[in-house]
Amino acid sequence: MQAFTTLKGLVAPMDRANVDTDAIIPKQFLKSIKRTGYGPFLFDEWRYEDRGEPGMDCTNRPLKKDFVLNQARYQGAKILLARENFGCGSSREHAPWAILDYGFTCVIAPSFADIFYNNCFKNGILPIVLDDAIVDQLFRESLASEAYALNVDLQAQTVTTPSGASFSFEVDAFRKECLLKGLDDIGLTLIEADAIRAYEDQRRGQAPWLGL
Repeated sequence: MQAFTTLKGLVAPMDRANVDTDAIIPKQFLKSIKRTGYGPFLFDEWRYEDRGEPGMDCTNRPLKKDFVLNQARYQGAKILLARENFGCGSSREHAPWAILDYGFTCVIAPSFADIFYNNCFKNGILPIVLDDAIVDQLFRESLASEAYALNVDLQAQTVTTPSGASFSFEVDAFRKECLLKGLDDIGLTLIEADAIRAYEDQRRGQAPWLGL
């Protein structure tokens, strides 16, 4: 998993509340457990006029021009700005996979669904909770100004606007450390690789019939 330390990124404002995981990545794309290849299908039903299917070439699919991710000014955005209860619905981990594969590494919203929020940290995405009033301000500014970018500093736990206004956010200390070091669950386990091997060697000598 790639470490997250600081980010200066273009903001894509998605002015919708209660965005569920089936909207983030529809159910027909859940046939694979690979973590890549989902970016072209992120928000598939909202982005395209036709229905997407796994393996489809999205290059020439008809776009819904009013959808935020299809607008030229938001191409290359790294920060997704959303409304309350983002990521509700089913617990599919494919949702953060699709968000990350598209190119977003930070999502800002007033609140998140718990499972989605946890899955973001496990996949290198920083979900930031800010007060409704602050999120309202960010929406107004991002809609009023093209190339609107935010500076996110995980170590300092701040979000800074182009005008210099800075907002603090809370994050669990353990999750913060994992993101800063780029450690997912597998990475955390591998830190103890030497101790695990030593234990297996010991057990193999004590109980060779187990076939360790």
